[in-house]
Amino acid sequence: MNHRYRTILKRSIILIALAGIPLSGCTMASSGKSSAFGGKDLQIADISGQGNFTADGALTDARGYFRNNNFGYSAAFYKKATELSPRDPEGYIGLGASYDQLGRFDLSDRVYAALFKITGKTAQYYNNLGYSNMLRGNFAAARKNFHEAEKLDPGNVIIANNKLLLADAASAARRA
Repeated sequence: MNHRYRTILKRSIILIALAGIPLSGCTMASSGKSSAFGGKDLQIADISGQGNFTADGALTDARGYFRNNNFGYSAAFYKKATELSPRDPEGYIGLGASYDQLGRFDLSDRVYAALFKITGKTAQYYNNLGYSNMLRGNFAAARKNFHEAEKLDPGNVIIANNKLLLADAASAARRA
């Protein structure tokens, strides 16, 4: 998949993904390796020296960083949330999405496996896994996962939008 196409796909997917994540929190400037969109850090941030956190506080910060496309910090705070509240699926959902945006599919695969152990076969699980596959350019797997998500939650607008985005991405890939 060429660089220009991946950039367009990521921007579109971020907009769709944000519709499903509650938004609040603050932002913090980042430095380091920049992405093709927004100049945000592509490395997982080190927040070890930033004090004590509660699970809710870490989730609030993580949502804010994700909303602002700062996936290095959102990953760090979602990871902290999963450590503080290991049975709460929201941390895993955000952590997987953050890793996907960082291109760390090796890590997002582990997160989705952990999420499955917590939630089982849910629409959100299949939707997020489909989203991850779509970012990787694995459109057949994405289509299969979105179909499973839609069977479990037929009226879900996010899933419907992701299916449209997938169709556009697959069409663009065929033209490229």
